Amino acid sequence: MNKKMLLIPMLALIMTSTGAMAQQGGYPPPVPPPGSAGPDNAHYAWADVLRVDPVYGVARTATPSQQCYDQQVVQQTPSNKGIGTVLGAVVGGVLGSTIGHGRGNTAATVGGAVVGGAVGNSVASGGQTYTSDQTVCQPVTQVAEQRQIIGYDVEYRYHGDVYMSRLSYDPGERLRVRVSVSPAD
Repeated sequence: MNKKMLLIPMLALIMTSTGAMAQQGGYPPPVPPPGSAGPDNAHYAWADVLRVDPVYGVARTATPSQQCYDQQVVQQTPSNKGIGTVLGAVVGGVLGSTIGHGRGNTAATVGGAVVGGAVGNSVASGGQTYTSDQTVCQPVTQVAEQRQIIGYDVEYRYHGDVYMSRLSYDPGERLRVRVSVSPAD
């Protein structure tokens, strides 16, 4: 049998099955035209917008930073008490030995060493003081607030009645509305 002859019946079968799928609900139902009611007794229409008021909210953002400033600090040079005392005692002892004679020489050397040590100690313990500037930094969090639009309060009229809704957008002069009708009990 010819391959072309088999192809024609297969194409016919495919075309009829596709049409059957569309009728069985493989696709969403068609949207009713504006002004006509759909299966749930609802339709879409247009309302006139009377007023649009923006609704503001506050957005906060926190930014970490540092605040730095200069501060004066008083400092003292470290004292060299031990070195000053020893050096003073040696100098005092040498001077004392040159002054004294005989037995007085020993006393003068010891006295010179004691006095020299005391003088050296007092000079070394009186370290120098000075001031310097140091930069001190502290962490600071700065909070910024910004007003931004979070929605719109919309007042609109449909068939003589006035309605109010909050929307996420500004609708302009006309607003599309969904009208649903159901029996009152």
